[in-house]
Amino acid sequence: MPPPRTRGTALRQRLAELRGPAVPPKALDARALAALAANPGCDRRALLDGAGVDKAKLAEGLGSPSAFGQSQFAFMRGNAFEARVKADGGAELLRLVHEKLDPGAEPPASGRVPDLSAIGPEGRAARTALALREATEAGAWTLLDHPMVALDVAGSPAFLEPDAVVVHPDGGWTVVEIKSFPMLDGSADPAKVGAAARQSAVYVLALEEIAARLDQAGEVRHRILLVCPKDFSNLPTASAVDVRKQRAVTRRQLTRLTRVEDIADALPEGTCFSPDLPADSLTAAVESVPATYAPECLAACELAFHCRGHSRAEGAVTSLGRSLRAELGGLTTVDDVLAAAHGKAGDPADPAVAALRRAAELRAEALTARPPGSRPSAVRQPSVRQASVQSSDVQGGAACR
Repeated sequence: MPPPRTRGTALRQRLAELRGPAVPPKALDARALAALAANPGCDRRALLDGAGVDKAKLAEGLGSPSAFGQSQFAFMRGNAFEARVKADGGAELLRLVHEKLDPGAEPPASGRVPDLSAIGPEGRAARTALALREATEAGAWTLLDHPMVALDVAGSPAFLEPDAVVVHPDGGWTVVEIKSFPMLDGSADPAKVGAAARQSAVYVLALEEIAARLDQAGEVRHRILLVCPKDFSNLPTASAVDVRKQRAVTRRQLTRLTRVEDIADALPEGTCFSPDLPADSLTAAVESVPATYAPECLAACELAFHCRGHSRAEGAVTSLGRSLRAELGGLTTVDDVLAAAHGKAGDPADPAVAALRRAAELRAEALTARPPGSRPSAVRQPSVRQASVQSSDVQGGAACR
């Protein structure tokens, strides 16, 4: 008599059925995990990422491929800048860590750079854990260049590769994130800094799992070092970024991934996301999972164009941005907003409805009031729906850039 299946085994089998027969799972990286934290309310992304579905191939099967990824020029520029930051045994990088995060420690005259090479991701992760333990016991500045760390995601290990991890003389561990976008006058693009913070928070969580397994582990610091080019040069500068908020959000989202079985149980029988299926079958399978689309998805998810099309077809106000959606309260569609603004529906006591009606009155007064002797403009004013679509296009284009 075979032993009963555990919940973890049953979950992995269920997720394998969703991927399709003989379809290997796509490993999650730090960018994908950070994107989960950026949109925690999307059941569709949580299920697909938890099941290891290749969303790029799925988008092609749906007929909505996305131009998602980094340009070759940006990739080469980033590699060149990272090599400069880590030159001479990471002397400049260690100096920045000392200056920005640990000025009270002894200056790093010369740091240790252990060899982290090993066979396979499991071997590299084990070698990284050993190097972290040795560096903590040594009590000296140590630079781990591209270490390999593992993070448990829905019962399976996800192998992640930070740009660098620095061990301080007091045994503390700091994540270093190196980006090629500039830092102008000491500040950088907030959206890009936020994305880097979410990505670094994933590495912090993985280091905390390593520290929990070691007897004498150092403290994983929640302030990471973001290294960027200074102004318009190729010289490195850095800033300390506190990632405690991003770490908490990512932790909650990873915990939510362990409950993707509940999302999968609500799907119709036989639901499968194999890219070999016909487009109509894939569309039905994808639409059976609720999604929460926002213009920010265009810069973080391969299914963004597909979800945007359905969001616009349904007239959902989330396609115009999360901030606008929050201000509209219970008005979830463009038709609801128009009806409330024109006095055809909605509770007048609702602050959102009252604000919409007042805005409609002011717009009508502005269109009808003309200076004496002026002639009516021949330019046709766009409707609210047209303006909404144009606003979404602008926001989506900004997110893609």
